[in-house]
Amino acid sequence: MTNETYPPLPEKGQALFLDFDGTLAPLQDDPDTVALVDGAAPLLARLADRLDGALAVISGRDIDDLARRVPDTLWRLGNHGLNIMAPGAAALTRTDMAPAELRGGLTGLSADYPGTKVENKGSVLALHYRACPQHGEALLAAARRIVDAVEGYGVQSGKMVIEAKPSGANKGLAIREVMKQQPFAGRVPVMAGDDVTDEDGFAAVLDLGGFAVKVGEGESLAAYRLASPQAVADWLEKGIAE
Repeated sequence: MTNETYPPLPEKGQALFLDFDGTLAPLQDDPDTVALVDGAAPLLARLADRLDGALAVISGRDIDDLARRVPDTLWRLGNHGLNIMAPGAAALTRTDMAPAELRGGLTGLSADYPGTKVENKGSVLALHYRACPQHGEALLAAARRIVDAVEGYGVQSGKMVIEAKPSGANKGLAIREVMKQQPFAGRVPVMAGDDVTDEDGFAAVLDLGGFAVKVGEGESLAAYRLASPQAVADWLEKGIAE
């Protein structure tokens, strides 16, 4: 486990990538009820101005779902970075879809475990099991058998969720691509996230000369740590005040 060290404050010259669930918004039993910490929306808008627009919310959520939950003045990277919306961009016209055998397999698996729910995020599927955490290991093993039979797809396990996603759905790959374009290019990348799915992003920002912030408990590549989404909001607020 990394040292629990308070991160340097956000500052001009950085490019900031912030996970949504568990980082900017407290986790909930029902993912549909998750919302930004009170006061975070105007805070993010002000910080984006300070960084000349180089602030992105990056999430495993479907891009349209993410866009409904954060200000449209921000960059939004949904589906683990597969889909990107620039500030002011309207909702995407979705054409991507997971293979039928994958959708059918995970839907059937969910039917065998009451309390689970399959979320369709275009080419990414998420099996939520927060209502029945005792079945996590069995669900993961069964999901792997289903997903391994589909070429080009893999499984990623997070906090009470199992995701089936194409190989290109990777927060690290997304950050590397975004860092090549304005207003991100030439800046020091910084990422904050709370889950295993954020570690790919952490690896990318570290490789690009930046730093990472782990939110909550658990082993991580990040050298810095904050306790909760509220602590993240307080950290961002201090960055604006400097």
